[in-house]
Amino acid sequence: MPYARKDLLTWEKGAFYHIYNRGAQQTSIFRERTNYLFVIRKMKEYARKYQITVIAYCLMPTHYHLCLRQDGDAPAGNLPRYVFNSYTKAYNLRYGHSGTLFEGRFRAKPIQTTDYLLHLCRYIHGNPVKDGLAAHPADWEYSNYPEWSGERNGTLVDRQFICEHFGTSEAYRKFLLEYLQTRNLPEDVLKFLEDLER
Repeated sequence: MPYARKDLLTWEKGAFYHIYNRGAQQTSIFRERTNYLFVIRKMKEYARKYQITVIAYCLMPTHYHLCLRQDGDAPAGNLPRYVFNSYTKAYNLRYGHSGTLFEGRFRAKPIQTTDYLLHLCRYIHGNPVKDGLAAHPADWEYSNYPEWSGERNGTLVDRQFICEHFGTSEAYRKFLLEYLQTRNLPEDVLKFLEDLER
């Protein structure tokens, strides 16, 4: 099964989740910079409110990826649910849009191994380069790679997580660039991502 529906998941304190969605018919969900910034602001608000740590995120023109850790009892799924419900209402009001903005409800997959977790982070941060939107991950403003690399002092990041798993920002930068140069990921990660991109 390529993903678990959010209503079939068991949300657990301390667990990590990959949460993602895309625009209906793969159309753009972000029209301008202020759209991205609205979502980032809401992510900060709901991450604090529900005790959810944003490990990695990337907002793309037609889709988004979040890697979240549930630190409290409230489900990690609260973050995308409230963020994107709020965003959809604001989007519809601003652009006179009606109908669905997203392909459906967000999809969520519990992350079972540390290896998968670390490869997922670099896949998420590498998305803008892979899709030809940026020459380097640091050039894409709408992910938390600049926090991971120490180039931006944002709050949607867990610096202790980076230190525990990579030691330094430079070590993570090399880990990410290796993926971008080779596109080499473990087989189970590749299979899931291939299913996701269909």
